[in-house]
Amino acid sequence: MTLIDIDSIQATHKIPTSKLQAKFDPRQFPFETTDDLDILPTEMIGQQRAVKAMEFGLSVEQSDYNLFVVGPSGTGRMTYTLNSVVKMAENRDVPEDWCYVYNFENPNRPLVISLPAGQGRQFQRFMETLLIAIERELRAAFSSELFEKKKQTILNTFREKVDQYWKQTEQFATENQYLLERTSNGINTYPIFDGKPMERSEFDQLPEDQKETYRKNEKLVGERIRETFYQMRKMDEQLTKSIDLFMKQTATEAIERLFQPFKEVYKDYPKVISYIEAYFHDVVMHFSLFLADHEEESNIMNALAGSKEQQLHRYTVNLFVDHKNLNGAPVIYETNPTFHNLFGKVEYHGSLGSWMTDFTYIKPGALHMANGGYLVLQAAELLQEPLVWTQLKRSLQIGRVQIENLYEERGVFPSSGLKPEPIPLNIKVIIIGSYYLYDLLSAYDEDFHKLFKVKVEYDTSMERDMDNSMKMAYFIKKYATEEGLLPFHQRAVAKVIEYSSRLVEDQSKLSTRFQEITKVLVESSYWAKKEGAAVVDGNHITNAISEKIQRSNLVMERYREMIAKGVIMVETDGYRIGQINGLAVIGARDASFGIPTKITAQTYVGKSGIINIEREASMSGQIHNKGLMILTGFLSGQFAKNHPIPLSASITFEQTYSPIDGDSASSTELYVLLSSLAEVPIYQGIAVTGSVNQWGEIQPIGGVNEKIEGFFQICKLQGLTGKQGVIIPKQNVMNLSLDDEVITAVEGGQFHIWEIDHISEGIEILTGVKAGNVRDVQGQFPADTIFGKVAKRFAEMFERLKEINK
Repeated sequence: MTLIDIDSIQATHKIPTSKLQAKFDPRQFPFETTDDLDILPTEMIGQQRAVKAMEFGLSVEQSDYNLFVVGPSGTGRMTYTLNSVVKMAENRDVPEDWCYVYNFENPNRPLVISLPAGQGRQFQRFMETLLIAIERELRAAFSSELFEKKKQTILNTFREKVDQYWKQTEQFATENQYLLERTSNGINTYPIFDGKPMERSEFDQLPEDQKETYRKNEKLVGERIRETFYQMRKMDEQLTKSIDLFMKQTATEAIERLFQPFKEVYKDYPKVISYIEAYFHDVVMHFSLFLADHEEESNIMNALAGSKEQQLHRYTVNLFVDHKNLNGAPVIYETNPTFHNLFGKVEYHGSLGSWMTDFTYIKPGALHMANGGYLVLQAAELLQEPLVWTQLKRSLQIGRVQIENLYEERGVFPSSGLKPEPIPLNIKVIIIGSYYLYDLLSAYDEDFHKLFKVKVEYDTSMERDMDNSMKMAYFIKKYATEEGLLPFHQRAVAKVIEYSSRLVEDQSKLSTRFQEITKVLVESSYWAKKEGAAVVDGNHITNAISEKIQRSNLVMERYREMIAKGVIMVETDGYRIGQINGLAVIGARDASFGIPTKITAQTYVGKSGIINIEREASMSGQIHNKGLMILTGFLSGQFAKNHPIPLSASITFEQTYSPIDGDSASSTELYVLLSSLAEVPIYQGIAVTGSVNQWGEIQPIGGVNEKIEGFFQICKLQGLTGKQGVIIPKQNVMNLSLDDEVITAVEGGQFHIWEIDHISEGIEILTGVKAGNVRDVQGQFPADTIFGKVAKRFAEMFERLKEINK
């Protein structure tokens, strides 16, 4: 075999210690501790794109320019959104008040009235005062001496007409020889002779012709009596009408002057004037309601109509939305966007065994409260509520909000069928959500982009320059002051910046997920106080991060224990053919850690190609399957120029019992295949990560820091030899932000980290044998190289397969 100078090749690809972590020199700061800094006004750090979009979206006044704030949590999106909205709202006019009033023409359709901010409560009090004045004036008018005299005059006139009519009837009866007698049971008629009533016996003694005359006269008198009763009924009806008209005129004269001031006050509000006029006419029509005493209520009021108080309730005003104490436009952040919380509801009360309601039970929702201003919602909570998204879209599209009974059609509660008049809607809705929900709405709701035309996108990182580093220092100052933390030394701030770069896995960037930063700030201040320190120093930041990891690394410790006991078989020294250590990251986001995984391969003559054991066992994801197919493409491209590859191979992740996905181990799988085919051993003290394409070029992966640190801990556990290390893609060097312990080991030559950009470089570091991936003039790979041995093995397999098939 063509051996190479392993030390030389490893030195060529070794990453300098200075690139393993992006150190920040605290001496760059113009302060010693954050106490030397002023607290600057709230500013969104590192989110210039989002700031511009937010300003634009909030400033555009045209409809449908609602905002969807998208980005991961912890970036300050909620805080900045609310601060921006509140700031914008301060410079806008206070919107109108809204009142619901009784609809005298259709009680089931309450009317809505809008008034300038603060006048809704005034209007409500005016109507309350008016109601009291109406009852007072009506009682006074109907109990006055003048009223009684006029009423008596009408009654006396009626009585005189009745008496006169009866006299005429009695005279008619006398002229026809009959006497009329009025009794409680009716009218009795008696025949008379010589001015005296005749007895029955006397009548029977009369001649027959006289009897016949009396009978004819009796019939005439009866007809006259019936006519008289008819006329009296008409006069009684007329009397009733006259009395009713008189009393209504009395009521009108008594209260008309009470309404004039209100008509003058609200002359510029036609809807209010219409309501006042309807109010006036209804009072006149139902004046008796104001005259009933409480003692008489049970007798006078019908049970279905309700008590006097309930009936007078229709003259009150439901102050639906009151902006009297508001400065600027309203800002409502609805944390529980249920249907009724957003769109309002009509409440019910029990009455006579059933549920009843009226316009005073109409309650506003967040849309009503925020009308004329801003409504902020969380997408996750919004989309969990049934029918809410559909109703919100409908309200924005038609420009008004309708209060509906969600349960009316389902029959959960009996309802009185109230349909309040819709309220015009002028609002800007701001929804805050994740990328997933934004993409979901974009894909499945065609109305989404019509209604939410402004996307405010928050990034997870910002440039790591001095300007943003100073902004981070100001943020630390502000947060420490607000939360009562100790001041932070410049060395501590520098450590926070280094930690921020690790969070975003980019040496040239800082994380904008300030929620993660604040955890470290709080915990480091705790440890500093526990030591009795006056300020938080760099060692406190390091300790806080270490303690944070320690609280969440139970799974990692158990995994390492199993490796130490040999339950999980991982070798970190010695050479093995067809075996290599791959690297993976497991765990949650706040407790993820890297682990080495033994990957093995067996190659033999056949046509089945590369068998992915995980795929056959349904434990392999689509991306991992793709990575295996790429390996086939690489091998075919390199070694099947003249004949097909007669290869059967099985490859697996040993001792893994959970699904595997991702292509970060594809280069590792290619190394182990080449080792098995060339029968060249791989050094087990070197772990590998990185994906590969069909040309053998190494591609970057994620979680590089956790992978390196995880393998280092296993090597440390089994004993550092000075030859161990990790091979990573060259593109991942910029992502390195390793633990100080790893860097110290690298500096001491106990551990190594190499960067490569092609599979040939990695196989040389792993085996110490020249890759030989460049063909000679005859188109052959050098014989004593890895590629030469693989080509020879394929040729032998091809010949063997030909013999078998003969």
